[in-house]
Amino acid sequence: MCGIVGYIGKRDSQEVLIEGLKKLEYRGYDSAGVAVYTEGGLQIKKSKGRLAVLESQLSDAPLNGTVGIGHTRWATHGKPSDENSHPHTDNSMKFSVVHNGIIENYMTLKEELIAKGHTFVSETDTEVISHLIAELYEGDIVKAVQQAVKQMRGAFALGVLTEYEPDRLVAVRLASPLIIGVGEGENFIGSDIPAILEYTRNVYILNDGEMALLTRDGVELMTIEGNFISREMFRVDWDLVTAEKAGFDHFMMKEIYDQPKAYRDTIGSRISEAGDRVILDEISMTADQIRNIRNIQIVACGTAYHAGLVGKSVIEKLARIPVETDVASEYRYRSPIITPETLVIVVSQSGETADTLAALREAKRNGARVLAITNVVGSSVSREADDVIVTWAGPEIAVASTKAYTTQLMAFYLLGLFLAQTLETVESAEIRHTLAAMQSLPEQVESILARGEEIQAYAEQIAPKEHLFFIGRGIDYAVALEGSLKLKEISYIHSEAYPAGELKHGTLALIEDDVPVIALGLQSDLQEKTVSNVKEVTARGGKVLGIAYEGDAEFAKSVDQTFSIPRTLDVLSPALTVIPLQLLSYYASLARGNDVDKPRNLAKSVTVE
Repeated sequence: MCGIVGYIGKRDSQEVLIEGLKKLEYRGYDSAGVAVYTEGGLQIKKSKGRLAVLESQLSDAPLNGTVGIGHTRWATHGKPSDENSHPHTDNSMKFSVVHNGIIENYMTLKEELIAKGHTFVSETDTEVISHLIAELYEGDIVKAVQQAVKQMRGAFALGVLTEYEPDRLVAVRLASPLIIGVGEGENFIGSDIPAILEYTRNVYILNDGEMALLTRDGVELMTIEGNFISREMFRVDWDLVTAEKAGFDHFMMKEIYDQPKAYRDTIGSRISEAGDRVILDEISMTADQIRNIRNIQIVACGTAYHAGLVGKSVIEKLARIPVETDVASEYRYRSPIITPETLVIVVSQSGETADTLAALREAKRNGARVLAITNVVGSSVSREADDVIVTWAGPEIAVASTKAYTTQLMAFYLLGLFLAQTLETVESAEIRHTLAAMQSLPEQVESILARGEEIQAYAEQIAPKEHLFFIGRGIDYAVALEGSLKLKEISYIHSEAYPAGELKHGTLALIEDDVPVIALGLQSDLQEKTVSNVKEVTARGGKVLGIAYEGDAEFAKSVDQTFSIPRTLDVLSPALTVIPLQLLSYYASLARGNDVDKPRNLAKSVTVE
């Protein structure tokens, strides 16, 4: 997730761009840049680091002009660096592009452009766009952009400026958000409403497959095919704080709703066009090195550890490699058995978690290969690991992790299938079937989110309670642990998760009249046993909310209330089951009057042991 802005009018564009980027820095903050049309032509200033670095440079050497585009980056293709920062240009430096999203076929386009004499200076997919537009330009920037977009596959929001037509800005949206701000004698581009709210409250919200031509005096909306569109403007009546949260009351809820897009971004370019293979170009292990893996150790903390528990089940089921999971803070102190045939997978949203970083170094010191799953390109974990799978969740502001966790699940699914196809432990038809089911997950999440009021009603029932229990079997137990953590960290309700099969080994002593219990029943091969465990709870007065697949009448009969989720493969069910549990923790916290985004005693990233 990145932030883009654009301005054309009478003001100092540099000032407008910087102020807009400040409002969008939550979308990305590893580098920033602007392109401004000046008396000397198109000028670009960009740098690695927080926006403040760029702002300082521009203070010393300002770019004076009244039209420009800007960008704040969350790295996907290419590490954070000056060269990989946006805006990107072509070889002539006459065309400039800012981009939020992913160009899935950028390597094919890049090879074609290199064959035509273009040279590239960055590792990004975005640079391809500026070269492609330059190649297609014949005097009309709108037509050149339209032709370029027809050749691009992926998700993107674009702002385009050329020195040849400095009185025109072009904006395009396909699957990545983009809005157009309309002022008097000035107009704006923004990834999100906060970027332009200081200057205007009149906006057009572009839909997928639409673009806009901005001049100082007006805005023309059209489809990518060139058909003009007539649309009423939207009047923004939010205050700025609300706007930064895209209209949601809290960042956590915004980030819960971000998950369908985060799923698509994380899996999109890593599945072949035919839908039959996983493509993980970021992993440099050879097939022989993969075949030489004797065991895998997954090391992480908190929510990432719970993702690792799901990852263990996924990898063992698909790749048939034995997997251990470790809490990172304990890993070094148990003298783990590590050999050169051990693959250690470290998982960290920030890539700076102190215990996880220490575990990574311990593993490497003992000769293991380390693969990192992280949300931050250029973080310590990503720099020190041998291989990195980046989760494209975008920045996560709320302390309670939601989309970081679920994109970690996506990474484990991709990795498990990648190992399986290399080791040939799964038939190709099953790989294709699993990938198709994964591609259906975003839409299924959206259908769950549309029923959030059902979870809100249950959350309000349990809000006065002081104790709550989660139970599940197999991979459901891993999800129960995550649901329990979410609930207690932001609602402060004491919550525990147990394997349902362990109830008779002591846990049943905690069940009495009206104690709320959430039972997960998504594993088909364990369903009868889970129903029996639920009946043990209800027989002792516990009140059970069951989470099961749509149409599971048998499970529904055994519980007091049911929340159903769309059917998927059992191994993929955590990606859906966790969504109502996230909503539950959010609404319970809200009902108890807590600070949802900043729970007491907790911080977003733990950088000390």
